Formats: sequence, structure tokens, C-alpha cells
Amino acid sequence: MEQHPYSDKVMDHFLHPHNVGEIADASGVGSVGNPICGDVMRMYIKIENNVIVDAKFKTFGCGAAISTSSMVTDMVKGKTIEEALTISNKAVTEALGGLPPAKMHCSVLAEEALRSAIKDFYVRQGKEPPFKQDASGTEGHHGHSHENG
Repeated sequence: MEQHPYSDKVMDHFLHPHNVGEIADASGVGSVGNPICGDVMRMYIKIENNVIVDAKFKTFGCGAAISTSSMVTDMVKGKTIEEALTISNKAVTEALGGLPPAKMHCSVLAEEALRSAIKDFYVRQGKEPPFKQDASGTEGHHGHSHENG
């Protein structure tokens, strides 16, 4: 039998993804895509009193893209917006028991989809998001020197 490079947890989320679908009255919707591999993720979040009470996703992509989307929606449920923003692609990868190097971009895409949905939530309220969405990716964690009151 051919040995695949995916952990059991990745396979489980791929074969039985959690939180698939749409949220009709979503508080925020984020869509991101990777033109190189063709993966497209759309994430829906429902926020009540600053807490993400529900999260769903629709992903068109490889097994790793589906698994990371599934894991991110699991991880953000019940978290405040601030807590959700601390979830990094590294944390997603670790929660899945690792990803092959060629698939690491999928975890970055999942993090970006979440941030995009949170950004949309703020934009819908006419507010400025509490973070900068930069296309350069998510590895630049420079600590938060500014306080948002």
C-alpha cells in the first residue's frame, strides 16, 4: 500500500470535514485563493458579543486545503475575535499533526481566509479592522506595539 505524507488527523479532516457549508446570516465572509495551486477558500463566521459562535467553510482544493479549512473553523468557534486573530498557520499545522512542506501554503491560506472574514465583519459595521491584512503573508509577527481601546 502506498504511504501518503499526511497525518491521520489531516486525513480525518479531509474525509470527514467539519463545518462545511454556508452561514446564511454570516457576520463576515472571507474569500481567498491561491492562483498557483488553484485552491479557493470561502469562510463564513457568525459573531455575537465579540465571540465567534459559528464558523463554516467551502473550499475548492486539495486534501490539505480542505483539512486546514476544517481545522480553522473548529479552532475559532467559541473564541473572541482577538483570540481568533492569534491563530497562525503554524498553530493550524500543529493541530493537524503536521503537513508536508509542499502543502504548507494551504495552512497560510486558511489563516488568510479567517482574517478576511473577520475583516469583512468590521467593514460591514463601518469600522476599521484591528489588524492590517497584508498580502506578504503571515510570517511577519512583529508583536503588537499599538493598543486598540
